[in-house]
Amino acid sequence: MNIVIAPDSYKGSLTATEVAETMQNAIKEISDDHVIIKPMADGGDGTIEAILSSGEGKLIHLKTTGPLGEPVNTYYAIINQKTAVIETALHAGIIQVPDKDRNPENTTTYGIGEAINDAIDKGCQTIIAGLGGSATNDGGLGMLQALGLRAYDNNHNELGPYGKDLLAVESVDITELNPKLKSIDFKIACDVDNPLCGPNGATAIYGPQKGASESQIITFDQALQKYADILEAKLNTSIKDFPGAGAAGGLGFAFLALGGKLESGAQLIATATNLEEAIKNADIIITGEGQSDEQTLFGKAPGYVADLANKYQKPAILLSGSLGNNIDPLRQKFAGCFSIINKPLSLQECMDNSKELLREQTKQICSLIQKFQ
Repeated sequence: MNIVIAPDSYKGSLTATEVAETMQNAIKEISDDHVIIKPMADGGDGTIEAILSSGEGKLIHLKTTGPLGEPVNTYYAIINQKTAVIETALHAGIIQVPDKDRNPENTTTYGIGEAINDAIDKGCQTIIAGLGGSATNDGGLGMLQALGLRAYDNNHNELGPYGKDLLAVESVDITELNPKLKSIDFKIACDVDNPLCGPNGATAIYGPQKGASESQIITFDQALQKYADILEAKLNTSIKDFPGAGAAGGLGFAFLALGGKLESGAQLIATATNLEEAIKNADIIITGEGQSDEQTLFGKAPGYVADLANKYQKPAILLSGSLGNNIDPLRQKFAGCFSIINKPLSLQECMDNSKELLREQTKQICSLIQKFQ
């Protein structure tokens, strides 16, 4: 029997690769089935690890400007010699900013632009960028400045790359943008459909978790609207209302301005790892994530894996850390839905023992499957 294992991470306890390898080892304990692992991600944390786990590639270590303006030692990946994979959270991530310092006026996406420049200098022609986990709300202003854009206030003083500078933007100059950007194919992994501005925009929906006060939510939304109008006029385009423009504090908008295409993060990862071909030749597919509920079916990696499995009429089994209250919608896509929890445990106990719980439950599921072969 051919089994494909394609889980996302169990956030807070196991990476996607650790989940996949634990499942694989459990299966090998009780059978000689052929197992292929394809760790997944939806464009957020773990995107680079998922892509590198299924093919040749290398990490590129470098120093970029962190979200608070300090230098950070970080990395991105290059696969197939010409494709860079950049996780924005590694250069402007919320986990890089202590709770007490979270304030959208003081954060920047400048480091993401530095990573892009480095990838271009190394000959990359395609850039895959995952937009999850950002600490910023600057509309990608900092990133674009690192790429050559200049922004000015009403006295034509050049502005810096922080959120507070966004509030003062009156004009921009795009003539010094890196000319090589025109030949770059930007593929943007995005799992939200928020526009840039308005009640469902970047600031209103995600600003509070980045430290925005009620008054800042209003001022930043207005500033993003003005900044977008200015940049759109320069580029002769209209993109601020595109679904996903509001992703990552407006980074979606900035990538659209560069000609990027916003795509399902899970789909991008699946394409990069040739997951569909593996599923096509599989007998059973096992996927999972930390917690599954109805939202799993909307852009999450296990939902996309199930879609591919159903396309080829292959059974997909969901094995997650925990399951939500209503899993009826999940049963419509998955042949079975399971949790690793096999006895009463606290949340902390589950997380501390997640690998062993996963191992035992994988063995249980595979043992059941064997009885029906």
